[in-house]
Amino acid sequence: MKPEANGSSQARPIIRLGTRGSALALRQSQEVAEALHRIHPRWQIFLIAIRTRGDSLTEASLAQLDRKGLFVKEIEEALGAGTIDLAVHSLKDLPTELPDGLCLAAITAREDPRDCLISRRGHPLERLPRGARIGTSSPRRQAQLRHFRPDLCILPLRGNLETRIRKLTIMDLDAIILAAAGLQRMGRTDLITQYLSPDICLPAAGQGSLGIEARKADRPLIAALVPLQHPDSVLAARAERAFLRHLGGGCQIPIAALAEVEGKWLRLRGMVADSEGENLFRDELSGPAEEAEELGRELARRLWARARPIFNR
Repeated sequence: MKPEANGSSQARPIIRLGTRGSALALRQSQEVAEALHRIHPRWQIFLIAIRTRGDSLTEASLAQLDRKGLFVKEIEEALGAGTIDLAVHSLKDLPTELPDGLCLAAITAREDPRDCLISRRGHPLERLPRGARIGTSSPRRQAQLRHFRPDLCILPLRGNLETRIRKLTIMDLDAIILAAAGLQRMGRTDLITQYLSPDICLPAAGQGSLGIEARKADRPLIAALVPLQHPDSVLAARAERAFLRHLGGGCQIPIAALAEVEGKWLRLRGMVADSEGENLFRDELSGPAEEAEELGRELARRLWARARPIFNR
């Protein structure tokens, strides 16, 4: 925390939140800023927008990029350099291995983790015409859609939330796939045709959650974030991120995971597939929520034992 320049003992701490500059990222970070201000009303909180490599390479296919840190690296560099005090990320963008000196200090209450379909003519996924043109650049979504409907024509769709919504018409697509959480945070749920069942399209690990990253050395600041922690969301994230980490974290094969906490019990579902969805493996595991990370590792081991012969051909 940094006091105001006048050095007064009554100075209000200044907190700089680093974030991507898209409308959705700014909305998410503003939510965090407002929550922090309710807990610590004396804080002066400022949002610092930082452009990441992922924001710059808007025409490149995600399948062809090294996605590890694609939307967070520049923000983490600013955090490490001390030009910001905290970083707010969509948790699904945050690699499972963080840079030296940084830590995941808080995970806020998760929004709906599901993917959803926005269809131009109001048709759900099952009723889209044969050969329908679907927009998404997520290898995870592509693999699962192709597995469910091999007849679909999947086309790359990049850009921020509003850009992707506009491209539904501009590219003459029949439908696009987006994260429900983003539409909820932006007040655009009226556009949703269908929430996709995890049995059809399992979400990305961490989807719907926000992660707040800090410097490990800033212990008073980390302690001040404790009220933002949402216990069930933290447990779900631990299971999903352990699953992802055990499968290689930033590897290029499509991976999905969803943990759900009910009381002291946690159910974890996972998926790995090839890019075409021809070989797709699903499994699930349930156990005590306090063993979230071990459940993630065990499910990853079980799934990879089945998938390894296919991927090692």
